[in-house]
Amino acid sequence: MTHRDRIEAALRGERPDPVPAALWRHFPEDDQKAEKLAQAHLAFYRAYEPDLLKVTPAAGFYGDDWGLRAGYKPNPQGVRTYTDRPIKKPSDWTRLKRLDVSQGVYGREVHAIRLVAEAVGREVPVLETTFSPLSIARTLSGEQAVVRYLREDPEALHQGLEIIADVTSEFVRALLGAGAEGIFFSTQMATTDALTEEEYEEFGRPYDMRVLEAAGDALIFLHIHGLNVMFDLFADYPVQIVNWHARETPPGIAEARARLTSCLACGLAAETTLAKGTPQAVAEEVRDAISQTGGRGHIVTSGCVMLIDTPDANIRAAFAAAREA
Repeated sequence: MTHRDRIEAALRGERPDPVPAALWRHFPEDDQKAEKLAQAHLAFYRAYEPDLLKVTPAAGFYGDDWGLRAGYKPNPQGVRTYTDRPIKKPSDWTRLKRLDVSQGVYGREVHAIRLVAEAVGREVPVLETTFSPLSIARTLSGEQAVVRYLREDPEALHQGLEIIADVTSEFVRALLGAGAEGIFFSTQMATTDALTEEEYEEFGRPYDMRVLEAAGDALIFLHIHGLNVMFDLFADYPVQIVNWHARETPPGIAEARARLTSCLACGLAAETTLAKGTPQAVAEEVRDAISQTGGRGHIVTSGCVMLIDTPDANIRAAFAAAREA
């Protein structure tokens, strides 16, 4: 089976032979230019042959054109450190501009996707990383600040979310026009550590849905980030693949398989087993995950990005175990 065959079979709830697998990571510094970002992802693809190619831009890229300031300090995730955020008071939400996504950093990411998609053609599905509007608001203001705005100045935040949702929707349409097969849609605030479910229903869901509607019939890979996530809240989201930190937070893999008919993307603990375990431990964790789903409707992945210093032997062990299961 080809990479595409395996993913399409998994989306139908079948057990492909072999079970598909995908991993992804940040590429610090390379992610500041479209050509270098594309080259880094293509090199990763040629080295490991994931069955799905998820393009990972710089952390917080979506905020740069709104005035977010960030730089790199050494860290295992390969993410940027935010040094200045554009939202400092409630009225700043209303000052957010409706950006032209063909220009600036958004335009850079569209160009990177075009380069990747042109290089791989139909070999493998290519997805671009996008974020829920509330997650973007979190980065623009700070996690604690966005919760404060949500509870103390909800109307101002709603105005900001309207603009963010419009820009993100335009970005999604531009990505699909550039050759992306779909989006990797990440939500970072759907955790009871930050909000109540009622708060997410008001400030998260309606704006999520607008972005997902912009994707139309494209492939949507949902990533529910964090611990103590509101897993059931997404049961009716129009997505084909659901990914979460299955080794670190409920529900477990078997429980999720019983609760969802969507394709599951899970199996590996990125920051422990994959990054620090032996190749044998990685292979065993992959086999355990597949045993919990029977390999049906399952893509073997980690719960989030790999650490940038993850050993090559462990990455290869993960893919080999999936292909041999």
